[in-house]
Amino acid sequence: MSDDKISLDTRNPWVIDTRELGRRAGLSRTVQRKVPVSTALGVPDVIVVPEGSEVELDLLLESVVEGVLVTGTASAHTTGECSRCLDPVEDDVEIELTELFAYPDSTTDATTEEDEVGRLVDDRIDMEPVVRDALVLALPQVPLCREDCPGLCPECGSKWADLEPGHGHETIDPRWAALVERLGDSPAGGPDQEA
Repeated sequence: MSDDKISLDTRNPWVIDTRELGRRAGLSRTVQRKVPVSTALGVPDVIVVPEGSEVELDLLLESVVEGVLVTGTASAHTTGECSRCLDPVEDDVEIELTELFAYPDSTTDATTEEDEVGRLVDDRIDMEPVVRDALVLALPQVPLCREDCPGLCPECGSKWADLEPGHGHETIDPRWAALVERLGDSPAGGPDQEA
């Protein structure tokens, strides 16, 4: 672990103080809170947990020999657009969390890389990176307004769901396009064809 001491601000709603667990294995407590989202999480213009919304945390903190084990759920509301028809979509996402935050100078602290396990700083833990990363990974890569969304007509861009059955567009084989353009609306045999 680096010698640079980081300080976690207890006024930050993502930071949880674990001092009442007293580093005694077997003690536990629950934490339930709603935390504001200061920056949208996800893929802009596809699907996000929007800025200004809240993430609801329902956590159990358990003191274990090596640190504090955090388990529970985080849930949030999502907004985006359907990847087939581009209509707005809204949904909720919920993730399961299991994360160990190691005590300074514990065996886990000494034997793991900085990014392998969380760390307690002055008996406080910062849940934001863990929750943020898990929420973003849980978002659908291809959000849909409904499972069977037919999408858009590739010719006119209209929603298939709004079009009459049998909707279609006349297509001309590109090999004949120049001939059609030259003859225009002439009869099939052309003007010079003899009877």
